[in-house]
Amino acid sequence: MFKKKNSQNTENLTHTEIVKRAKKSSDFKEIKKNVSGVQIIIFYFTTLIDHKTMERVFLPYINECEKKIDQPLDINQFKNNLPLEDVIRTHDAKEIEDKIYKGYVLIKFGNSAEDCLLLNVSNLYKGVRTTNETENEYSVTGPKLGFVENLDTNILLLRSKLKSPLLTTEELILGTLSKTRVVIVYLDGITNEKHIETVKNRVSEIDFDIIWDTHVIDQIIRDNSYTPFPLYVTSERLDRISYTLSSGQVVIFSDGSPSAISGPSTILDFFIASEDYYYNWITGSFLRLIRILGIIFSIISSSIYIAVVTFHYEVIPVDLLGPLIKSRANVPFPPLLEVLFLEMTIELLREAGARLPTKIGQTLGIVGGIVIGQAAVAAALTSNILLIIVALSALASFTTPTITMSNTIRLLRFPFIIMSSLLGGLGIIIGFAVLLCHLFKLKSFETPYMVPLYPFRRNNFQDSFIRSPWRKLNKRPDFLRTKETIKFSPKEKNKQKEDINDE
Repeated sequence: MFKKKNSQNTENLTHTEIVKRAKKSSDFKEIKKNVSGVQIIIFYFTTLIDHKTMERVFLPYINECEKKIDQPLDINQFKNNLPLEDVIRTHDAKEIEDKIYKGYVLIKFGNSAEDCLLLNVSNLYKGVRTTNETENEYSVTGPKLGFVENLDTNILLLRSKLKSPLLTTEELILGTLSKTRVVIVYLDGITNEKHIETVKNRVSEIDFDIIWDTHVIDQIIRDNSYTPFPLYVTSERLDRISYTLSSGQVVIFSDGSPSAISGPSTILDFFIASEDYYYNWITGSFLRLIRILGIIFSIISSSIYIAVVTFHYEVIPVDLLGPLIKSRANVPFPPLLEVLFLEMTIELLREAGARLPTKIGQTLGIVGGIVIGQAAVAAALTSNILLIIVALSALASFTTPTITMSNTIRLLRFPFIIMSSLLGGLGIIIGFAVLLCHLFKLKSFETPYMVPLYPFRRNNFQDSFIRSPWRKLNKRPDFLRTKETIKFSPKEKNKQKEDINDE
């Protein structure tokens, strides 16, 4: 039942077949040189090597050897005279594949299957910026490493995390004026070919003058341009993008942007934080449920206040009715204007805080919120109860892990406020019905946006509203239709442990 096909097996592959598989990636380069009448072919990943070592040490040595036409090529002498410390002579396919994905250079001599050299010119650890932390997706637990604006560095970071021969990159040039490098990344042999072709076709058909950021690509290639909802997950976190790739999604990078977009995505992907997988499954599930409930509260709390105060006084408890009437006794505005005033004030403070330097923005948000809130209550422009509700609603909207969905949640509150002011509770129900109909029609790379709710996928609920234990997360999501559905086999692992204990 849990049998897994091993697509990474290299035991039966030759180094020629390994190179052929690596050539699918756009950052894999081949150089041919003629040394003493023998053709040598140099293979390496441009994103994994130290270019200074290549240009100042290795390539000058090759150029000197090319000039020595009269001397026959002696491979041992060639190896021993290389001005590099870590040089390996091998014909082991497994070792060759392992090393080239760690930043080694492969040298093949003629048509010989025996004589291959591996040179360590890796930049895998020297080139990683370990101090770069994500600003929009801060995490208390787990790695802090995020992407930067340089495309090659981002691919280097990704390959340092996923040292797999299945990791494939394909580069395109977009923008008639900007000539921006865009890279499509996926796991060959795992990701569904249909999704790969869909992404390739949409990205290659972009006809635009300047590509500033991956968010521009997101808007151009999306299935529905008339929706406020993000259809693809945008992230600056290395661990999150690595996880989406391992799940079978396709990722798009753009030069000059620290963000990557991945898809196909579902609406629940935007409420999943990386910390959910670093805590134990009970704590992770609790935090995820709190996050989802907070988002629902953020959308409808203000509209429920308007509906109750305007149309449904009978649902207010008797003990609360007196304080509510007292708090609104001196307010001259109807509930709709009262709510809109506070909501717009919160949005203004949020925008001002985002545009100002960090320390000034934090001070403005705290001091401005306290001063304006107290002054508004003292001036009888709003009630104390509404001030608490709007403040909690604003706090709840910040629980969204992705900034794109957070902006959508901020926007959704206003249609519900208008509907509740017109029809009360019925308006809220109608608003939810319209919202659900819209969500059911959305697609992400031609995949339903509301999976596993619609179409209903019972197996995918293990990592949706709650996070199940790792032993139950051994399968990739069904809706992605990956070539390999099994990540790992818990039964086989347990059996191996039992065999070891028996021995």
